[in-house]
Amino acid sequence: MNDFKSYHAISQLVLDRSISSKDSASIAKAYIYLGDYYSSKVISDSAFRNYFLAQKIYLQINDQYNLAKTLLSKASLQYNESDFFESEISVFKALSILKNQKNVNDQLYECYNLLGILYNEREEYEKALEYQNKALNTLNDKSIPADLQLKATSLNNIGFVYMRMKNYKQAIVYFEKGLQEKNLFEEKTILYAMLLDNLAYSKLKSERLDGLPDQFYRSLKIRDSLGLKMAKISNQIHLSEYYAFKRDTFRAIQFSKQALLLSRSSDKLANTLLALKQIAVVDPRNASKYSREYILLNDKMLKAERNMGEKFSRIEYETSEIKDQNSNLQERNRTLIYVFSICTLIGLFFYVYKTQQAKNRELLFKQQQQIANEDIYNLMISQQNEIESTRINEKKRVAQELHDGVLGRMFGVRISLDSLDKIDETEAADKRKKYLAELKNIEEDIREISHDLNREKSELINNFILILNKLFENQRNIYPSKLEVSFDNQIKWESISNMVKINLYRIVQEALQNCNKYAKANLIKIEFKKHKEDVILSILDDGAGFNTKRTKNGIGLHNIEYRAKECNGTVIIKSVKGEGTLLIIKVPIDPNSNLQKTI
Repeated sequence: MNDFKSYHAISQLVLDRSISSKDSASIAKAYIYLGDYYSSKVISDSAFRNYFLAQKIYLQINDQYNLAKTLLSKASLQYNESDFFESEISVFKALSILKNQKNVNDQLYECYNLLGILYNEREEYEKALEYQNKALNTLNDKSIPADLQLKATSLNNIGFVYMRMKNYKQAIVYFEKGLQEKNLFEEKTILYAMLLDNLAYSKLKSERLDGLPDQFYRSLKIRDSLGLKMAKISNQIHLSEYYAFKRDTFRAIQFSKQALLLSRSSDKLANTLLALKQIAVVDPRNASKYSREYILLNDKMLKAERNMGEKFSRIEYETSEIKDQNSNLQERNRTLIYVFSICTLIGLFFYVYKTQQAKNRELLFKQQQQIANEDIYNLMISQQNEIESTRINEKKRVAQELHDGVLGRMFGVRISLDSLDKIDETEAADKRKKYLAELKNIEEDIREISHDLNREKSELINNFILILNKLFENQRNIYPSKLEVSFDNQIKWESISNMVKINLYRIVQEALQNCNKYAKANLIKIEFKKHKEDVILSILDDGAGFNTKRTKNGIGLHNIEYRAKECNGTVIIKSVKGEGTLLIIKVPIDPNSNLQKTI
């Protein structure tokens, strides 16, 4: 479609994607695309660099077929820049690879054809004909598409060699054969116009003027319609020669000037030289001027060709040098990576060793602290039991006082009140007031004793809850997370064994530590409730959570499970990463404890 801007952008995109995915074959293919782009734009140094980069990659991945195609593309580029010697070397490198491949006649054709063209340029006509005939013989392979018109191409090239040898009669034979190829005009219009121009020129040189100048004009018209500026120059020069032969000097000069004007707008100095040479012949009066320009341009072209050849060599050298430097740098980087990896492993080993030592010390300390805490708690319980025993004795004493003191006083008042019926009303009224005051005093004494008993009973019952509340108070004072606690007042704590209460206390303590250390929760909810003959402790936080299937339980969770098992209980852990954790401990209580009764 000749949309070269989009072609270049997509080729660069292919290269970038291939490099990012480290796909060597696709990287090389992208370099070929870019080489073809710069070659079409006649930016030869950039084209050569991309072909050379592709060549290096195909060598590394041992892709022989694509390596040969790349060498052939590079050879064609070197030929276009008149670097014939290096072009020949590249072609022979491609041939040495292709001869060991199968089904590559299309590529062999390109190699032989290019060698024939090269030797023709170097005026080694016998070799040129040899390789052009080899190219023609490869077309016996019927797998090569006929619509490529390669046979017509070879016939044109052979005819051109004979034309350069001034054997115009033989050249005409091959040009006419080429023009007779089926569907040539439809399938390869450019080649048709070239054969027609070459045939007409060979006729002119052999002084066979049949079909002239119509064949020149027809070829020129085709090339003009296709926008082939460089090819038009050839037609105009040939027409100038034709009219010079016909002694029509005006037209001869006119066509040579058109050719010169058109050639000066191109980058190909060779076309300008041909036009200058022709106009110097047909315009003798200005021949010296054109000759001077010819000499200057010829020197310039030779210098440009030499510079381009040197540039190609420099690109190969610099690219190889950069590659060698990169290889050395990669080797040094690998060595540094190995050294760094070994040092990292050693450091990691010592870190793990020291960390494990610290964990072991921490675990031992926790175990010792746990034993000490249990001893302290058991001592607290023992002291509480002694206090409770003392209070029971005190209660017995109070009961005796109620029986012996209060009841005796009440019995006395009742007897006295009974005796009031036997005296007159005036005296009875005074005594009644006295006895009512005594009853009031007895009532106050009973109320005071009752309050004391109730307070003592409440303190005894709530002792475990007080210990937990102290733990909760410390949590609220030290950590920023919000703590919500609720107790089911149906639970009769005084009937629960000390062993169960110790384990429940430690489970709560361990759970709070986990919330503070790992979960980093904003809200913690702790709830004690009764369900049938079980006490259920649930601890919920909105912290980081963890994957219960993947995460190995730590010491804290193992301790919780161990303590629940000690109480014949069960533990359920529900957690999702980023969505908090729910811990449920279910502990059975002696069914004879009668938890349903009110305190």
